[in-house]
Amino acid sequence: MWMTLATLNQIFFSIADRNQSCVMKHQLSDQWTAISAADLYRDVVGVSRALREWGISKGDRVAILSENRPEWTMADFACLLIGAVVVPIYATLTEDQTAYILRDSGARAVFVSSKKQLQKVLDKRDSTPIERIVVMDEVESDGVVCMHELRKNGPAQRDASFDELALSIATPNDLATIIYTSGTTGTPKGAMLTHGNIASNIACSLNGFDIGPSDTSISFLPLSHITARHLDLALLYRGATLAYAPFIEQLPKALLEVRPTLVVAVPRVYEKVYAKADLSATTFPKNSIYRWALATGRAHRKEILAGKRPASLNWKLANAVLYERVRAGFGGHARCFISGGAPLGRELAEWYADMGIRIQEGYGLTETSPVIALNTPKAHKLGTVGKTLSNVEVRIAEDGEILVRGPSVFQGYWNLPEETRNAFEDGWFKTGDIGNIDADGFLSITDRKKDLIKTSGGKFIAPQPIENSLKHNPLVVEAVVLGDKRKFPAVLIAPSFPLLENWARSHQVSFASRQELVTDPAVRTLYEQIVESVNQNLARFEKLKKVLLVPDEFSAENETLTASMKLRRRAVEKRYAKEIEGMYSQV
Repeated sequence: MWMTLATLNQIFFSIADRNQSCVMKHQLSDQWTAISAADLYRDVVGVSRALREWGISKGDRVAILSENRPEWTMADFACLLIGAVVVPIYATLTEDQTAYILRDSGARAVFVSSKKQLQKVLDKRDSTPIERIVVMDEVESDGVVCMHELRKNGPAQRDASFDELALSIATPNDLATIIYTSGTTGTPKGAMLTHGNIASNIACSLNGFDIGPSDTSISFLPLSHITARHLDLALLYRGATLAYAPFIEQLPKALLEVRPTLVVAVPRVYEKVYAKADLSATTFPKNSIYRWALATGRAHRKEILAGKRPASLNWKLANAVLYERVRAGFGGHARCFISGGAPLGRELAEWYADMGIRIQEGYGLTETSPVIALNTPKAHKLGTVGKTLSNVEVRIAEDGEILVRGPSVFQGYWNLPEETRNAFEDGWFKTGDIGNIDADGFLSITDRKKDLIKTSGGKFIAPQPIENSLKHNPLVVEAVVLGDKRKFPAVLIAPSFPLLENWARSHQVSFASRQELVTDPAVRTLYEQIVESVNQNLARFEKLKKVLLVPDEFSAENETLTASMKLRRRAVEKRYAKEIEGMYSQV
């Protein structure tokens, strides 16, 4: 590895220099197939040469519209090695959203994964600046190029002249990528990150973790998101192997087949594993065993959080009957678990600790490349997002907002000078998050500044901790606390319909549709009881007075979630404005 990591191109050559037999895995005909360092070098250089022959040069923007697969990373490196600027696009975006990013970034070329993604570009091509389209699948279509043909034209051996040019073409100050933020509050903005921004963060983000060539991780979080892309680059730099799962539906099967040593996921994944374990123990004697094992784990929680393995007979027995089964859902070989992208929630972190799993929660933003703070095996405190990285400074403003500065902080928003100016205060980037730093240096996130609810009585309520407590119940998939400028707080809940439907059948509740289900008096009582159990731990002014159940699942497609699976609070309130008004008018 490079003594001082300055550019992302150095990461590519560190992989090539190690010459490992397996740096990536992907499925071909239901078999996991290895890609060696030599294969990766040949394929990337082949694609990079083609881009250069087409006149793509330093500073030109090239988009990638694809699910996670080896070709995504190959295209990324191929662009960076000629000094081009990579513009990732979420595969879940619509035609219009895709066309907006292509136009706004001025992308000259685009890599697409499949016929489905190709059609998005073709339908809007006349309104975009796209000159070249490269398809990762072998799709025949006029005016497009098959990536496989470019890959196989790469050199069989190292090309010294190519390597020399690729290493010299990028400097730390050169723009590496424009990442469009997921847009929880409006139109996406293109965050400009340099080679130095991302490289400086990668160089220290995994300090405190013992990760190397013996490790494997599954790449399933969208590479269009900075967290996943940063992680994959950092793991490749450390010599770990990446196994690609293009669709999240493939993850449970991939975990069992790949058996990763490192699991990095968003809270939604950890919530699903918890819900499955919690609801598999509803009948005697399983429920008694489950409660006993939970109590046993709780009694040894401090040891787990300290990175120790309890030695008591009770813990070993509980480990054999329950904890090992939970870990088996992650493949059974994972020795490190990391969570990011959204708040994990204290209750969920405690449950996993009671299962013998210490989750290292972290925090960051697209604009900070992304990691600001991260718990590590050597410095861990439950309920926090860890200590800040060595390459950034963090301070708390008078109103509680977290401010950051350092080499990993972005250069600004693409073509939005006023937005860029508003993002900083005296050289400090304003994260928009509210938090605090304790005496030991651990950072805690309270809420998003814009999400704070102010009731008509003047009381401020932080919704995220309340929502996370509600989502700890398996019957709740999403919860949105309401009450801004209202007399009292209430909550909108999207139920877990498979589990709710099973509950309804077992309690003789008949229904013909989800709408009928959420309006049934017995179901309403069930969720009111769930809310009341959370109310017991809230201050008087925070207690939720009303419950609104909706018959829908939140998703990026209906715009209630961002492409990175974050809640779009304002979009939810707009979507259900009539129902919300009706609920408040009943008082």
